[in-house]
Amino acid sequence: MEDPGLVPVSALPGVGPSLRASLAKLGLSTLQDLWFHLPLRYEDRTRVVSIADLRPGDAAQVEGVVDAVERSFRGRPQLRVALSDDSQQTLVLRFFHFRGAQVDQLQPGTRLRCYGEIRRGANSLEIVHPQYQRLVSDEPGAVEENLSPVYPTTEGLGYKRLAGLIQKALERLPREEQLELIPSALRRDLHLLSLRQALLYVHRPPPDAEVGRLALGAHPAQQRLAFEELLSHHLSLKQLRRDVRRHSAPSLKGDGRLRRRFTAGLPYQLTGAQRRVSAEVAADLAALEPMLRLVQGDVGSGKTVIAALAALTAVEAGYQVALVAPTELLAEQHLRNFRAWLEPLGIEVVWLAGKVQGKNRAAALAAVAGGASITIGTHALMQEGVAFSQLGLVIIDEQHRFGVHQRLSLRDKGRTGDRVPHQLVLTATPIPRTLAMTAYADLDVSVVDELPPGRTPVTTVAISNARRDEVIARIRAACVEGRQAYWVCTLIEESEQLQAQAAEVAHVELCNVLAGIPVGLVHGRMKPKEKSAVMDAFKSGELKVLVATTVIEVGVDVPNASLMVIENAERLGLAQLHQLRGRVGRGSVVSSCVLLYQPPLSQMAKARLNVLRETNDGFRIAEKDLELRGPGEMLGTRQTGRLEFRIADIQRDSALLPLVQEIGERLLAENPPLAERLVARWVGAAARYAAA
Repeated sequence: MEDPGLVPVSALPGVGPSLRASLAKLGLSTLQDLWFHLPLRYEDRTRVVSIADLRPGDAAQVEGVVDAVERSFRGRPQLRVALSDDSQQTLVLRFFHFRGAQVDQLQPGTRLRCYGEIRRGANSLEIVHPQYQRLVSDEPGAVEENLSPVYPTTEGLGYKRLAGLIQKALERLPREEQLELIPSALRRDLHLLSLRQALLYVHRPPPDAEVGRLALGAHPAQQRLAFEELLSHHLSLKQLRRDVRRHSAPSLKGDGRLRRRFTAGLPYQLTGAQRRVSAEVAADLAALEPMLRLVQGDVGSGKTVIAALAALTAVEAGYQVALVAPTELLAEQHLRNFRAWLEPLGIEVVWLAGKVQGKNRAAALAAVAGGASITIGTHALMQEGVAFSQLGLVIIDEQHRFGVHQRLSLRDKGRTGDRVPHQLVLTATPIPRTLAMTAYADLDVSVVDELPPGRTPVTTVAISNARRDEVIARIRAACVEGRQAYWVCTLIEESEQLQAQAAEVAHVELCNVLAGIPVGLVHGRMKPKEKSAVMDAFKSGELKVLVATTVIEVGVDVPNASLMVIENAERLGLAQLHQLRGRVGRGSVVSSCVLLYQPPLSQMAKARLNVLRETNDGFRIAEKDLELRGPGEMLGTRQTGRLEFRIADIQRDSALLPLVQEIGERLLAENPPLAERLVARWVGAAARYAAA
């Protein structure tokens, strides 16, 4: 019998080729994908709040009458709409993107219902780009019966349309016994809801649902889904490790000639940690079974040097190396480093990314096929048409941004018969060792726990948004002294469009206030070429201030940048805040990080910001992060949208891991076919590599 979850989305009414393409961008191709596409958050549209009762930082639904409309064309166009209600208070609706027809709809006297985040404006509270609808009568309209889910979406696909599709997919959920893959006896012992109950609850929570627990991912319905996903992931990695170890690999020993010249040319001595981890990697590379090693180290701990030493070992032994990074920004940084280090040694470094086209692409592909020693690029390296003559080592940076299957598709480019290349994985996201053993059950783990000399510690302060003017004055002072600054906008939202708007608003504000100081803007919706041009202008010092979304989280190295301002810092997880802070303190100048927060702060947010003020040690921060959140605080990295997990979060759901390991061993021993079905449901196409 065909699995109802594997029915394609095109079976739903109204899903034609263009909608199917938009859904595919989100990885949604089957009904099951829609079932497991969970809300990012919920909006409470079950009630209307009086303007007098609104508080900055809250999201609320408001009804009122338009009192006045003002269009301004100074600087950039904007539309301001004054709204009042029975409380005799005024709320301003502000639009930066609007059409003439929209202005005609919002005439004085029009009754509106709108929803959005309340912000403190110049003279009154305001909502920037509210969702709104016109009400035709003075009678209050009907409110929603359940909390409204807000789903991660993509360009060309509105969240309301996506919500409608998910609702249609849920109507096709099979009966409990047909859907369930965890044996009922096990479910009873573990007090788990059925999969069907859990799915229906998380997509349409009742008005009295515990919104706090849902926001933290700690509700039993969410934990039920996270448990099954973690279990299937664990099973797939166990199978993967067992099967990969059955392969052989080339023994890469080399004569040490290139490595000695490389280390002699470095302007500093390797740290003890770098020497130790390099020795572990060298021992793995010399073996006849494939290396599967994760090197985790804090921001700036010198992991790239370890990768370069590993690459030189392979080149000395006559093999090729592929280094892949998740973004062009990060890949380009590796390219600059490797070319500066290795071209003086006579080693060719080839660049292959999505933007390399035409003759350059043909030349790069020919060089790779012809045996070029080192190739660096983005996931373009994993595509068909890229052929290596003798690939001996694959290096993957920030592997959590790729799936296991992507890692293996690159490995398979070096496969000859039973022999596969060695794999080295790097990450600057420190996670506690116990979690690393579970998150990367198919990898050995090395830790670079020492920073190179010459890195300046970053002073971190937390400042209320009420003192924003002081912070901007501090930026002006730093620029006048010849230094540079970042201003990071951290709107955790369901679309890059809103992220870009938040950055645009901050950019306009800083351009106005910092007159005479060049301010750049970079966000996720810009074309790679535009992004690179802005980053290059910032690196060269032409731009003094860079306003950015979290696209600058990894891989940007500007030693002259000594001040980092993170807006709405209370919304981000510790790991991401620490990553962002790592962009400053890269030179010899004393550097500062300002965590700009919107009061009032929750206890959790206070504790989190305090940890960052107290320490720069990424591993200590990772341990503290785990201790603070327990099973249940939403991690900021979710917005990357490219995590391996759809629902589970390794750190948030850490309390489930011992149980996952225990149940995983039982299922593998007692019911291998069921284990296979679980892996197929959650890991999908990657599951075929378990038997690779």
